[in-house]
Amino acid sequence: MSTPRKEMQVAAIENGTVIDHIPADKIFQVMNLLHLEKITSAVTIGYNLKSKQMGCKSIIKIADKHFSDEEISQLAVICRHITLSTIKDFEVVEKRRISLPDELIGIVKCNNPKCITNHEPMKTRFHVSGGKLKCHYCNDTIELDKVKLL
Repeated sequence: MSTPRKEMQVAAIENGTVIDHIPADKIFQVMNLLHLEKITSAVTIGYNLKSKQMGCKSIIKIADKHFSDEEISQLAVICRHITLSTIKDFEVVEKRRISLPDELIGIVKCNNPKCITNHEPMKTRFHVSGGKLKCHYCNDTIELDKVKLL
């Protein structure tokens, strides 16, 4: 007697990137952040998929696309524990769990209207600590849930 075969819920890609373990309620923010509407290669989106770890998750597979460190940091601000897999010839060649870096430069807008970064052509700079961001220039703090990406 054979066991029932499980099928993948989202098709494999030959080359590109898989963003996995996206909280289901964050999928549309991630799609907007990555500007998926402008990507000309194949994009597969799985929404509200069953997950043993999360209960419910989303996944995005993008053919022939690899992300810069800045894009990965932006993703980490929205979804703090996603998994990013690099695919080559249908095989995972690199798989890494993404987390927030200690410092975010040029990614998040400072909420303080008097901060120099809101008046001068310079990149914002935040130090990450305990679920909060602290502006390097004005010392204003922002809860991660309330950040505005640039």
